Amino acid sequence: MDSTMHLSEEDLELVEFAQRVVETNGDGEVHTVGAAVRDAQGRIFGGINLYHFTGGPCAELVALGHARAAGARDLTAIVAVGDMGRGVLAPCGRDRQVLLDYHPGIRVLVPVAGGIRSVAITDLLPHAYVWGEQSAASDRALGSAAMQALHFHRTYLDAVRTGRKTSTVRFRDPVETGPVNMVFELDDEVVLPGVVTQITSKSVAELTEADALADGFRDLAELQDRLRFHYPDIKSTDGVTVVHFRLAL
Repeated sequence: MDSTMHLSEEDLELVEFAQRVVETNGDGEVHTVGAAVRDAQGRIFGGINLYHFTGGPCAELVALGHARAAGARDLTAIVAVGDMGRGVLAPCGRDRQVLLDYHPGIRVLVPVAGGIRSVAITDLLPHAYVWGEQSAASDRALGSAAMQALHFHRTYLDAVRTGRKTSTVRFRDPVETGPVNMVFELDDEVVLPGVVTQITSKSVAELTEADALADGFRDLAELQDRLRFHYPDIKSTDGVTVVHFRLAL
């Protein structure tokens, strides 16, 4: 049965709440999406995203945390609204999995051709992997581990895709050689499969022009500038990791 339905007055109120969150608190760069979640008692809790290239939380996840901190347990509906008039946004794949794992009965408001609809999370993420004690125990028995991820600022997507960027300098961000998902946190999350081929540790002061070129920058000065942008407290004596990678074939 199709569980998509037209919005109720409560759902419209939820959309308006999320819109107010981002209109009041957004800054157009770091905070760009507002979210609102409703519990079974009708209470609404808001959240706003915290963008960061290492994987800052989406607005939906912040709203879930806000609800939990306020004592809400039974959550019934959630919605995200973009800034600058973008309207209701569908949750990314990671958020869909989180919602299914922790709130399998929740409904999600999503944009469709005819407007906005309320959809069960089980319909929004069909044939999903469902975590449970048995599957978790099996995973442990097999010694399996989740695929590691490298999170990138959205501006680096083209450089990675075209091969202009084959390394990244990381500060306090442990990485291992082997398979990796390279995650670019756009409005629609982009994930590229890759392989970490080599890891080199050095201090910021020891970074070279060759490191900068492999990282897709014009020169060492530009690399140093971007490091200060991403890590405002970084110092020349701090240790960093130069992570070399390639796209998976």
